[in-house]
Amino acid sequence: MVKLTMIARVTDGLPLAEGLDDGRDVPDADFYKQQAKSLFKNLSMGQIDASRMSVETGPYVFHYNIEGRVCYLTMCDRSYPKKLAFQYLEDLKNEFERVNGSQIETAARPYAFIKFDTFIQKTKKLYQDTRTQRNITKLNDELYEVHQIMTRNVQEVLGVGEKLDQVSQMSSRLTSESRIYADKARDLNRQALIRKWAPVAIVIGVVILLFWAKNKIW
Repeated sequence: MVKLTMIARVTDGLPLAEGLDDGRDVPDADFYKQQAKSLFKNLSMGQIDASRMSVETGPYVFHYNIEGRVCYLTMCDRSYPKKLAFQYLEDLKNEFERVNGSQIETAARPYAFIKFDTFIQKTKKLYQDTRTQRNITKLNDELYEVHQIMTRNVQEVLGVGEKLDQVSQMSSRLTSESRIYADKARDLNRQALIRKWAPVAIVIGVVILLFWAKNKIW
C-alpha cells in the first residue's frame, strides 16, 4: 500500500505538497518523513544523480521520480509493485504540472500547494488495492517498464550526504582553527617584539628625559 506521498522542488529541497492524512498507520511516520526530506536535501545538493530510484528503508521502499524541477516521492510497503508505485507518481506529476506548473519556480514558502492533497488522496485510493482490474491492467502494461530503475539502501544513499557534510564540517573547523592559530602567532610575535625592544625604549626614554632636565636646569 501507498503510505506516504511528498512533492518537493529539486533546486532547493523546498517541500511543495504532501498527503495530509498519510502516515497514520505507519509507526515512526515522522522518522520516515525526515528521511524523505534528507533525500530531497541530497538531491538539491547534487549528491544523488539518478532521476528515478527506489530506496529501501526498513519494511518500506521510497520511490521517487524527478521531472523538470520537481521530485515526486512515495513510500510503499516492500511488497507493493514497483510498477504501480511509479505509475502513481506519474499520475501525480501530470496533474501537478497541469495545475501548478507555472508557479513552481516562484513558490517561496513550504507547502505552497498543500491543496493538492485532495488529488493525492483521490489518486492514492485508486492505487491502494493491487487486485482491481484497473491496477492489474497497469501491471500488465508492457509500455511502462521499471526494470532499469535501480534500488539502493537508504543508508547507502543518505550516507553519501552525511560523509560530505562531515568533510565540510571538518574543513570549516580546520579553517577556524587556522585563523585562531594565526591570531595567536601574531600575538606572540607582538609580545616578543615588546620584550625585545622595551628595555631599549626605556633607556632611550631615560636618556632623553635626563637631557631635557639638564637643559632646563642650565
